[in-house]
Amino acid sequence: MAARELLAVRSPLDAELMVSDMLGAWWGRRLRRGDVEEFLGEGLVDYAAKAGTPAALTLLIAVAYLGTARQAAKAEGAALALMESDVARPRWAERVGAVKPQGCYVSRDAYGDQDTVVCTFAYRGVPRTVPGAAGAVQEAGSGAAQGPAEDPHALVVIVDYNMRGMARDAWVSSQVDTLLEKAGIEAAGNPMLRFEELEPQQARALLEFAMKATAEGLGRKSTTIVSDGYSAYHAFARARIKALPPGRKRPAPLFSEAPYSRDRRAMLAAEFLASDAAEHLSDPSAASRCADHIIDYGCDQDFNRPLRVSPTKCETFLLDWLPRKVLLDPAEQDAMPHVLLSWVRFAAPRTGLPEEGLRATLDAVYEAMGRFTEAYRDPTTFGLDRSLVRRLLPDGDLSALARRAFAFPFLEGMRGDVDLSALHPAEDADRRILLEIDHAAERDRPDFAEHLAWHEEIATRLWNGDPEQMWEAAQRLLDLGHDRHDVLHVLMEIAERIGDHPDELAAALDDIADIPDEPPPGP
Repeated sequence: MAARELLAVRSPLDAELMVSDMLGAWWGRRLRRGDVEEFLGEGLVDYAAKAGTPAALTLLIAVAYLGTARQAAKAEGAALALMESDVARPRWAERVGAVKPQGCYVSRDAYGDQDTVVCTFAYRGVPRTVPGAAGAVQEAGSGAAQGPAEDPHALVVIVDYNMRGMARDAWVSSQVDTLLEKAGIEAAGNPMLRFEELEPQQARALLEFAMKATAEGLGRKSTTIVSDGYSAYHAFARARIKALPPGRKRPAPLFSEAPYSRDRRAMLAAEFLASDAAEHLSDPSAASRCADHIIDYGCDQDFNRPLRVSPTKCETFLLDWLPRKVLLDPAEQDAMPHVLLSWVRFAAPRTGLPEEGLRATLDAVYEAMGRFTEAYRDPTTFGLDRSLVRRLLPDGDLSALARRAFAFPFLEGMRGDVDLSALHPAEDADRRILLEIDHAAERDRPDFAEHLAWHEEIATRLWNGDPEQMWEAAQRLLDLGHDRHDVLHVLMEIAERIGDHPDELAAALDDIADIPDEPPPGP
């Protein structure tokens, strides 16, 4: 039905948007086995090629421009075959994708939270001769007189730096002049906004980075990290970005600096602690450690921008990142909200944040302070000894606690003459001892040394979270009620079968839904 509707549209822009929406129906989805773009996207191309109707040809021409590389190659070949068979197509079909960039712009908020990138295009006057082939567009344009540009339109993409620079929203407007005029007027009257032109090469580099970051973010998360409409425009945006000229580095986010060395981070912390903004902090030792966490977050998670502050960044740090990733002692838990308030007062003047931005950021931290005590769950409140937690988390990575405890469940008490509380699973020698004790019942196996080596391989991967799919697979099996040792043997069997192929190992672990009736024997 959707393919037949293509014949009724009046312009290549409408057709491209319709097919982009169609391709977005499965964008970001995951199949238990296989690639969704191959299974559904290429399957759609095969279906259209067999149909051989005018509607199918129109769809193939659009997919040749909008699809993935494999989809585009298959669609172009199929479209050419149908065209040679004199299958009819709309007149505008020859102009699908035949666009020329008109200008690029960026609207930036004063916080440095996000960039709104606007790229404008118009259709060339000369029809394309080969569907999906960018080279044919250039040849047609250079070998014949071009008519006036038609159907101007703007691609708008929001790049969110609080989400690792991901493209989280996109849309298209045909009201180009109105869009640009409103953006300029809004920025002129708002000190919290900047609107400026952007070189097309920089726009391409920025948007390619942002869309790649989105794809990587979707690797382990659901599509809820982007707007509801992003999937519908994803294929269109991907194709339009390729129409921009390449060749430049992406523009750095607002307030970006050169990478911070460990010494430079320490100097910044010392400068903060000696400033007027920090003079009221009552526990200098805890404040120092909290400042280290704030600076590390800004450097490692926010494009080397420790001095950048905003309501969203501070809330994300306090209510999301810290509770998931950082082990704080009780003094640090008490001090952190107050240190963050002081940091905002210290950092905002150094980036030139307007006064209204400073007030809004301080208000956001104040509002988050009460929720922080609920969001941050100290593992010792669950009955875990703090020294035990420290042995499991020598790097302070709170998100690793559950998988490391699964890998090394025996860390207290005596086993023979071995004091388990004196062993540190982060150290190779102690790790081996702990695993030998864990699997002492299997010591009579003739292949015990090899078997233990595989247990050590799995324990090391779980400790490092490499790949993260391993712990996710283990949790699924544990939730089904399977024994820990059986779960470990399944993970071992897969790791031995796949070998040193990270992508294949991650995919195989993703495919685990349950343990067969007879658990696979240990290697």
